[in-house]
Amino acid sequence: MFTHVKSTIRHITPDSLDGRSLLKVVYVVLEPQYQSSLSAAVKAINQNNPNLAIEISGYLLEELRDRENYENFQRDISEANIFIASLIFIEDLADKVVAAVQPHRDKLDAIVVFPSMPQVMRLNKMGTFSMAQLGQSKSAIAQFMRKRKENSGASFQDAMLKLLRALPQVLKYLPIDKAQDARNFMLSFQYWLGGSSDNLENFLLMLADKYVFKESGVRSQDSGEFKYQEPVVYPDMGIWHPLAMRMFEDVKEYFNWYNSRNDISDDLKDPLAPCIGLILQRTHLVTGDDAHYVAMIQEIEAMGGRVIPVFAGGLDFSKPVDAYFFDKSAKGGESVTIVDAAVSLTGFALVGGPARQDHPRAIESLKRLNRPYMCALPLVFQTTQEWEESDLGLHPIQVALQIAIPELDGAIEPIILSGRDGNTGRAIALQDRIEAIAQRAMKWANLRKKPKLAKKVAITVFSFPPDKGNVGTAAYLDVFGSIYEVMTALQHNGYDVRELPDSPKALMEAVIHDVQAQYQSPELNVAYRMSVEQYERLTPYSVRLEENWGPPPGHLNSDGQNLLIYGKQFGNVFIGVQPTFGYEGDPMRLL
Repeated sequence: MFTHVKSTIRHITPDSLDGRSLLKVVYVVLEPQYQSSLSAAVKAINQNNPNLAIEISGYLLEELRDRENYENFQRDISEANIFIASLIFIEDLADKVVAAVQPHRDKLDAIVVFPSMPQVMRLNKMGTFSMAQLGQSKSAIAQFMRKRKENSGASFQDAMLKLLRALPQVLKYLPIDKAQDARNFMLSFQYWLGGSSDNLENFLLMLADKYVFKESGVRSQDSGEFKYQEPVVYPDMGIWHPLAMRMFEDVKEYFNWYNSRNDISDDLKDPLAPCIGLILQRTHLVTGDDAHYVAMIQEIEAMGGRVIPVFAGGLDFSKPVDAYFFDKSAKGGESVTIVDAAVSLTGFALVGGPARQDHPRAIESLKRLNRPYMCALPLVFQTTQEWEESDLGLHPIQVALQIAIPELDGAIEPIILSGRDGNTGRAIALQDRIEAIAQRAMKWANLRKKPKLAKKVAITVFSFPPDKGNVGTAAYLDVFGSIYEVMTALQHNGYDVRELPDSPKALMEAVIHDVQAQYQSPELNVAYRMSVEQYERLTPYSVRLEENWGPPPGHLNSDGQNLLIYGKQFGNVFIGVQPTFGYEGDPMRLL
C-alpha cells in the first residue's frame, strides 16, 4: 500500500436531525480536489436546511485497495440513498466499484457516474434514465454514448459539454419523465463540473428533491419543494489568473488586463519578456484547490516571466493550447506562437487526461506549438508525508498515468509540484519544487531567445564496462558516425562548432586518446580536471556520499588530486564520456 489514509476523514454526519430527514450519500473519485467542496456543501446543508440533513462518506479510488477501506465502502453503499463516482479509469478498481455497487443498484435512489470506464458508467440511474444498456441499446443516446466512448475519454467528455449547453434548455419544456430525468443527469454534470461548494450544495439538494424524497412530502414550506438554484456555469476553456476578477476567453482581453496591473514592473509588461504558458485543470480552479497554481504563477512572475495560465473544463487540453498560445491576428494570416515554453500542471496526457489518450492529436498540437513542453505533476494517490517517507517514492499508478503516458506526447521534466493534505485533500505547494520547475521553464524560454552562437550543446556517450573498447558502443548503431552528422548539421546551422575532425573515425580518436600523454595511454582524453574544492562547492551533498564511497577525489576517474572529466570540447559542443560508476567487481555496492 502506498497510502494509509482512512476514508473516515471524509465521513461527515449532522450534529442532530431535529426532525429532519436524513440523506445518505457515498462518493468515490480519482482525485481529491472535490473533497473540500463536497464537505463544505454538506456542512452548509446540515447547518442551514430546516428539512434535510446529509451523512456523506467519501473515498479516493486508490484507497479501495485497502481491505478495511473497501469493507467500509461496501457497508456504506448498502446503507446509502445516493452514489456518486467520477473518473474511475483504473480497471481493477473500476471492477471493485461495480462489484460493491451493482448488488444495491435497484435499492439506491440515484446513481450518478461522471466520465469513467464503461462498466462503471452502466451503473448510472436517475428515475427512468439509465445507462444499464450502455453499448447494447440502439437508442439515440446510447449510440451517442457508445460512439464517444470509442473515440476517447476526452472526446466523450467534450461532446457531453456541448450537449450540456443546449439539451437542458430543450428538455425542461418536455413533460415526459424520461426526458426530464435525462435533463437532470445533464444538470448533474454541470453542477459537478462547476465544482464550487455552492454548485455541489445545489446538486445534492436537486438529487434529494427529485429522487429521494419526491413522494415523502419533505419539502420547503415556501415553495412545496426543496429550494435549489440552477448550476453556475463556467467557461469550457479560458485563461485564469489569481489576481483577475474573472476568467478570460480572449487572449487580447487577458493581456489588456495583464498590462494594466499596478503590482508588476514594466519589464513584465514587455511583449518581448519570456512568456510561459501554463496548462491547468478547471476543477482545481472552481473547487478553490489552487494553492499550487497560485504559487507557480507567483514564482514565474518573480523570475521575470509573463504567464498565460489556460484551463479546460474537459479532458482535451490541446484546445486551450491552440486557442490561447498563438497570436492569430498576425500579418499574413499565419498564427504566431506567443509563448516561449509550455508547462502542464495537470500531470496528465494533453488529450484524454486519465482516460483514453489520443497521442496523435496531442503530438499534432505540440508540433504546431513547437516549444519545449514540460509536464509537472501533483501527488494524487499519496499524501505529502507518505510520499516523503516512502522507500519506493511515487505510486506506480501515478508513474504510469502522469510520467510515462505524458512522455508519449513529448513531455519532458516530470517534476512533482505539489503534495496533498491527508485530512482535507487539498493541494500543498512544495515551494522548492515550484521554484525548480519555474527555473527550468524560464531557462527553456531564455534558451529559445539565445543566439545560436552562444548556445552550448553537451553529448554524453556510453562507456560500460569502462574500457576504450566500449566507448560509444550501442547495438546496431554507428554512434560516432551519428554524432559527426549532428555536429556537421549544427555547424551549418550557425552553432559554434570548432576544430571538427574530418571524419567520424577521427572524431572518435579525438575522444578516446589522451593527447597530453607522452606515450600511448590507457586513459581517455581528459577534457577537464576538477579540483576537490570545486567539486565540494558544486555538490554540497557530497558529504553524504563519503560514508559509502570515501572522500573525494577517490580512486576512479581521478589522478589522485583531481576528478577527471573525460571527453572533448569542440567550441560550444562538448562530447563527454559516461563516468565510471560503482565498483566493477561489486555491483551490489550500488544498492
